Amino acid sequence: MSDFFNSGWSLYVAGITIAGLIFCLVLLVIASKRQVMANDNSTGHIWDEDLKEMNNPLPRWWMGLFVLTVIFAAIYLAMYPGLGSNEGTLKWSATGQWQTEQAKAAETMAPVYAAFKELPAQELAKNPQAMAIGERLFVNNCAQCHGADARGSKGFPNLADTDWMGGDGSPEYIQKTIAEGRTGVMPPMAAAVGTAEDVRAVANYVLSLSGSPHNSVAAQLGKPKFAACAACHGAEGKGTPALGAPNLTDKIWLHGWGEDAVLAMVNGGKQNVMPAQGARFTPEQLKVLTAYVWNLSQSTKVAAQ
Repeated sequence: MSDFFNSGWSLYVAGITIAGLIFCLVLLVIASKRQVMANDNSTGHIWDEDLKEMNNPLPRWWMGLFVLTVIFAAIYLAMYPGLGSNEGTLKWSATGQWQTEQAKAAETMAPVYAAFKELPAQELAKNPQAMAIGERLFVNNCAQCHGADARGSKGFPNLADTDWMGGDGSPEYIQKTIAEGRTGVMPPMAAAVGTAEDVRAVANYVLSLSGSPHNSVAAQLGKPKFAACAACHGAEGKGTPALGAPNLTDKIWLHGWGEDAVLAMVNGGKQNVMPAQGARFTPEQLKVLTAYVWNLSQSTKVAAQ
């Protein structure tokens, strides 16, 4: 898009627009000229024996409306963006309008958020009004990935359980993740594990850690090979939150489960990105949303239903 505004395309679009308006006026002038093509002012075309096509000039009211339309278009293009990169005399933009509406909304909601300002997340979770606001913030901004019920899907974490890969699930961790985002990387480990059979054995050992269906013989062979994975996931496979390495013993599979899914992860690795969302929210909104997400993972919801 920046190339469009910084190149001759802007002038090209402006030229086409202006040429279109001029063409409309020229067409009007040509069409309004009265040219007698026959003695009876007809074009000479006759249908159904007596239905003549006349060559009368355009009605003045129609011509007036046409001219007014062209004048309106010219004034509009002068005031609003429409001629390439020209912003118009009013300096209007969709971004500016959105920012104005956001500012008005923030001003309207300020008294409501003021009541939540000094409350910690644990106390906010007890407030039905705060949780209702938090739910709307979540549905409007987070549900696209995590689902309206916050239970996620393949590749998108479930926020309604107690499994947190990059931290302890505290309000502080949740708020930091929402505001700053998070990147999780699982590097390809096949070369470190060994042969293709070794990788398959490790995959079965990983499945055995959570009691998932697996080949017990292959799992035993894969146990010593799991040492290549233990640096991140721990010797017992229970994960390392500080590194973002998931617990492999809890039957929670972010990217699918089963031998094929584990093989794909070991062979190809994976990179997951939670984009930073801090710019979307005011500090007050972020605090309420944090409390809502924290409350989702509590075994007994704190707020009154």
